[in-house]
Amino acid sequence: MTAETEIGRVTPTRSSARGRSRLLTRAATSLRRFLGHYVFSSLTRRILVLNLAGLGVLVSGILYMNQFREGLIEARVESLMTQGEIIAAAIAASATVDTDAITIDPEKLLELQAGESANPTSDQLDSLDFPINPELVAPVLRRLISPTRTRARIFDRDANLLLDSKHIYSRGQILRYQLPPVDQEEPSLMERIGKFAGDLFRRTDLPVYREQPGGSGAIYPEVIKALTGNRATVVRVNEQGEQMVSVAVPVQRFRAVLGVLMLSTEGGDIDNIIAAERQAILRVFGVAALVMALLSLLTASTIANPLRRLAAAAVRVRRGGKSREEIPDFSDREDEIGNLSTALRDMTNALYARIEAIESFAADVSHELKNPLTSLRSAVETLPIARNDDSRKRLMDVIQHDVRRLDRLITDISDASRLDAELARQDATKVDLKSLVSDLVNFSREGGRLKKAVDIELKVGKLPQGVKGWTVLGHDLRLGQVLTNLIENARSFVPDEGGRIVVSMTRSGRRIVVSVDDNGPGIRAENIDRIFERFYTDRPGSEAFGQNSGLGLSISRQIVEAHGGTLTAENIPGLKPGDIRGARFVISLPAE
Repeated sequence: MTAETEIGRVTPTRSSARGRSRLLTRAATSLRRFLGHYVFSSLTRRILVLNLAGLGVLVSGILYMNQFREGLIEARVESLMTQGEIIAAAIAASATVDTDAITIDPEKLLELQAGESANPTSDQLDSLDFPINPELVAPVLRRLISPTRTRARIFDRDANLLLDSKHIYSRGQILRYQLPPVDQEEPSLMERIGKFAGDLFRRTDLPVYREQPGGSGAIYPEVIKALTGNRATVVRVNEQGEQMVSVAVPVQRFRAVLGVLMLSTEGGDIDNIIAAERQAILRVFGVAALVMALLSLLTASTIANPLRRLAAAAVRVRRGGKSREEIPDFSDREDEIGNLSTALRDMTNALYARIEAIESFAADVSHELKNPLTSLRSAVETLPIARNDDSRKRLMDVIQHDVRRLDRLITDISDASRLDAELARQDATKVDLKSLVSDLVNFSREGGRLKKAVDIELKVGKLPQGVKGWTVLGHDLRLGQVLTNLIENARSFVPDEGGRIVVSMTRSGRRIVVSVDDNGPGIRAENIDRIFERFYTDRPGSEAFGQNSGLGLSISRQIVEAHGGTLTAENIPGLKPGDIRGARFVISLPAE
């Protein structure tokens, strides 16, 4: 009892586990199928990649920002120049001269009147030396530099370093140095992307900045140029690849160069501004990429889903089935997808019509072949037991007649079966229908001597104004076959005495109409629509049975329709109501 209880406890657990596993597998399969067929199909991926690629190229161009970077550097240079001139003027004003450096003639003092003072001459001022005193300059430099991140260095006339805002000077009481951050923060994703973009588009044509041991400014070309009394600027990169801008301004007093003030930006100041702009651009890119991705997926769904449905319907049609498959209708879209849907629906309908025609043709062929075969089989089986020569002769006549009938049927069936393929394989050419009809009428007149005597007349109407010819686009041999069939069919129905056939040609707009009239008994009203059916025969009583296969008119209509025309039949009304003067077959073909 205990074992059974344990088994009963374990079995539901295993069953539920298997059920959950099957459910998860089914869900994963459905998700994979959805993502593979609907969201990330081949067409969807192409649309998405192409749209994002275009956006990426645009953003890459914006990230490069040569003009923005150059403008930023120029603005920074102008700012440093202005700041340097202000600081240089302040430094020059603080420069002092040593005592007893200026001497005045005592005699000139005696010549002075009350309230007058003695001023040094310009020659005396030019010869004076105003050295830069670090103790006096340091407080001024500290007040002017402290609010900024700019590094200031002062060099004397020999390019020796006097003051540097980055170091400690006991006399100047300037204390300026950078401390590392308390906690080294991990850069964010946007910062890492910005750094990557900065490294990718970093300029490599700039000189590298290096500190000179000993503090000599002779290695800096901007300092050497400033000692000549001219301002100078140089753009460099540090060892980390960050851009730095250095500006050198001469410190002058009374046109004498006392030293040089060199201002330089901290490494990364310009790059940080550019990086901030790049991060802003990347944020905009992220939002734009998300919107573009959604729009691309929406666009792809409007294209891929209809194409997928059309492809699935085409596959179902190819596999075949008991029922007729319907192609989805997207004709209301009025675009390429709608045109494709309409074309596929028309193609499918034509395919089903062709299949039905083939099935019907096969059934008709089977039926028509069984009749002579049955007669032939009966004659062959009866022949051995015939009692006399007359019976054998009649049986042999039946056999020969059935054989000729079978030969005629097979020939016409073969012609009808390969007609479509032959018309599709051969290129259509321009055919002069007037010349073709004239030749066929003459041939029928000459060849008719061995057949029933018939008067064949040709009537050609006048061409409309501006129309030059009777040209159609098609196959001359097949069009000749149609006209020959109609003429010979009319010949078989006209009376033996006074038989008359009239072939007429007229031009009506963009179509050429050819009619074949006879003075026969006409067509019975109930058979006008049936005479173009395969294997249908309604021959005159004077004609022997089995002389026609019933495919002539069917083949003729098939040829005319393949040329874009129509073939119809009608009776020619007489003078009295209900009177029929003959039959008329009308061919209408598009003119070239």
